[in-house]
Amino acid sequence: MRTRAAVLCGAAVVLAGSLTAVPAEASAPHSAETFRAAKPGWKKCGTTDYPMLQCASVKVPLDHANPRGPQITLALSRVPHTAETFQGPLLVNPGGPGGDGLTLAGFVATSLPKEVAAQYDIIGFDPRGVGESRPALDCRPGYFGPVRPDSVPSTPEVERANLARAKSFAVSCTEKYGHLLPYINTVSAAHDIEAIRQALGARKINYFGYSYGTYLGAVYGRLYPQHVRRMVLDSIVDPTDVWYTANLNQDHAFNDRHRAFMAWVARHDERYRLGTDPEKIEATWYAMRAALGKDPAGGKVGAAELEDTFVPGTYYNGYWPYLAEAFAAYVNRRTTAPLVEVYKNFGAIDAADDNSYSIYTSVQCRDAFWPRDWHQWRKDNWAAYEKAPFMTWNNAWYNAPCAFWPTDAARPVSIANGQLPPALLFQATNDAATPYEGGVTVHDLLARSSLVVEQGGGNHGITLSGNACLDKYLATYLSDGTVPRGVGTRDATCDALPDPKPLTSKTASMSARGSTLHRLLGFRG
Repeated sequence: MRTRAAVLCGAAVVLAGSLTAVPAEASAPHSAETFRAAKPGWKKCGTTDYPMLQCASVKVPLDHANPRGPQITLALSRVPHTAETFQGPLLVNPGGPGGDGLTLAGFVATSLPKEVAAQYDIIGFDPRGVGESRPALDCRPGYFGPVRPDSVPSTPEVERANLARAKSFAVSCTEKYGHLLPYINTVSAAHDIEAIRQALGARKINYFGYSYGTYLGAVYGRLYPQHVRRMVLDSIVDPTDVWYTANLNQDHAFNDRHRAFMAWVARHDERYRLGTDPEKIEATWYAMRAALGKDPAGGKVGAAELEDTFVPGTYYNGYWPYLAEAFAAYVNRRTTAPLVEVYKNFGAIDAADDNSYSIYTSVQCRDAFWPRDWHQWRKDNWAAYEKAPFMTWNNAWYNAPCAFWPTDAARPVSIANGQLPPALLFQATNDAATPYEGGVTVHDLLARSSLVVEQGGGNHGITLSGNACLDKYLATYLSDGTVPRGVGTRDATCDALPDPKPLTSKTASMSARGSTLHRLLGFRG
């Protein structure tokens, strides 16, 4: 359930030619080198926030191993360089999988120092199947509409209801897009980046990816190291446990981050009147969850929707004041309106989110092996739930269609790489969505990389979010390629920003640059 940025560009494209179900492997290395994408025709598509944006599209093969076969279309955006010194295209990706990247180009262009941004063509793109790219997938519109069954399968009936939902999603995707699903995966998206490079006429590209975008960038770097000039990876996916194990590891990190929020509420008892003991406040939260499971707030916020609403707080602490206000209003005054409001702002989905989830599922289920025996899921997730109850089962059902997915699993790509130029990595120590160990692992696998650590930070997506120390390393690297060099695991350390204060002005809090970035990055990716 991602919150999505507004659509920018209307890429008027359709799937070229008729398609049939093809079981061929979509990950043939370097096959994109036999395809030459046409130069994009840029047109103005600026917004009030990003008036310099331009939009275009490029056609690429559905199957890069068959470059003369059917084509699909990728939507692009650009903020062109204005300085005499031109350092080439900088492709930006917000993660997901399933994140639409058109608006991110505008954000990055306006958030970097002007003298740095001016030296690049900053390129956003909607990956295959996403947003304004065509075809765009929407397997089952309204799949997350409220009120869903309780995510915790405390009875066989609840488990069967959730299993039926997961199976129905997989069946719907198969019926609507079975001919496309073999080609919706990370390796195909990496070949698409190579096609974009060719279309831009660049000998090399620069790349800046958040979250899942770090894995996509690392895979591109493994397939095409000779075409990488600079690479920035922020909030890093561990490539050694994609994707089943990664989600189980997330559950423990999400639980820790949710408890950090409880501790923050306890420190501000004068505002929220929920007590000063984080464990008791946590128990109060679970009591609220149980009550909503029986009587959903506003007929919309049941137990599962409450989890959806509070998940964003594990990605970005800027949402804590809003979540705490709604929590306190429900507990202290039995008022549900604030809870419904934060659900609308953070937990509810729209058609763009349906599209994003369709791609998220399609990529993750295709990328790597998932157990097909539900008994294995049940065993692993109950074991995780015993220690990490906050998100374990919600996360399990989010990924459960992979147990019934129609395509064969591909083999994950080893991103180990000694051929890349020095890459710059950023990782927060308490990131829940991509735990810290992933940053250390990728630092080891990318031979000349440098790792900048945000000590004590718990947000997901940390550069261009208000931390001047991190942003200085980013700007220096993009200016002249300089990376910090330290001893041991870390090459540089920045202190995390202070946690937010309780609300005094909603407008002031939500207009912060960090909030803008995290609306673009969304959640679950």
